[in-house]
Amino acid sequence: MLSRVVSKRAFSISRVNPYKVSILGAAGGIGQPLSLLMKLNEKVTDLRLYDLRGAKGVAADLSHIPTNSTVNGFTPEDENGLHNALKDTELVIIPAGVPRKPGMTRDDLFSINAGIVRDLASAVADAAPNAAVLVISNPVNSTVPIVSEVLKSKGVYNPKKLFGVTTLDVIRSSRFISEVVGTNPTNEKVTVVGGHSGITIIPLLSQTQHQSIPEDQKKALIHRIQFGGDEVVKAKNGAGSATLSMALAGSRFANSVLRGFAGEKDVVEPSFVDSPLFKSEGIEFFASPVTLGANGIEKVHPIGAVSAEEEQMLEECKETLKKNIQKGIDFASAKK
Repeated sequence: MLSRVVSKRAFSISRVNPYKVSILGAAGGIGQPLSLLMKLNEKVTDLRLYDLRGAKGVAADLSHIPTNSTVNGFTPEDENGLHNALKDTELVIIPAGVPRKPGMTRDDLFSINAGIVRDLASAVADAAPNAAVLVISNPVNSTVPIVSEVLKSKGVYNPKKLFGVTTLDVIRSSRFISEVVGTNPTNEKVTVVGGHSGITIIPLLSQTQHQSIPEDQKKALIHRIQFGGDEVVKAKNGAGSATLSMALAGSRFANSVLRGFAGEKDVVEPSFVDSPLFKSEGIEFFASPVTLGANGIEKVHPIGAVSAEEEQMLEECKETLKKNIQKGIDFASAKK
């Protein structure tokens, strides 16, 4: 009887794979709610929080939540603080950087956030070369190429484990289309491809079940999805950008990566990744659905059939995206 109980306990424990997760920029507007959501994730048993200041306080606060995980905070004041926050971690999430302000695009953030992301990527390469890296810091179209170039320079680049988190565009699409057609947003699925800024965001409405949306409403819907972040910046009166919705998007994508790590099948999420889809046109990164598995990306899916309107959007997207990607590569290649 005892052996049966022990076997049952061993089985139940084995179903929850223990993962180490590091969040860089954990005390910020995205970082705090993202840290809370990851503390609540049963797959995470070792949560490390890093920020220039405040990470220890966030960690202490979260440590009172009774989930089966430890949480520790690190700052530059600690000896080897960043290294210890990253050492041997399996998943790194990077929301670090400055938020958008009124009138700013994601590209306007480049001059500040690019340097932050470059330095954090270098630390990841040294302390956690095998980790999956999830980049939230904007502009994602440029920061993901920066991370790739840094990892390449350190000899540890794995294209299957680098992701630009575009999930916010996906969840916005579900919400916004449901408001137009009057449905439950939890039942709406919209594939979003391209990039993660303005016109590079392409919601493939032609692949949904809603083909009768009037043209004027459809154009307004597409514009709202592409520039939805502006609504939040304006509503917060310059005091911040999309933090809570972005935290949810980040945690959803992180959970999907961990589900893939754990061996779950058919885990598919759109993400901005090193993609073969348009490499022949000089576009190294592109967002499309990817299947996630034990080693990261198992398959990059094609975008499928699109409408004539979406084909035109795609051409405009590729032109902008190519410039955004090159901007990141050039920054990473330049001397500090």
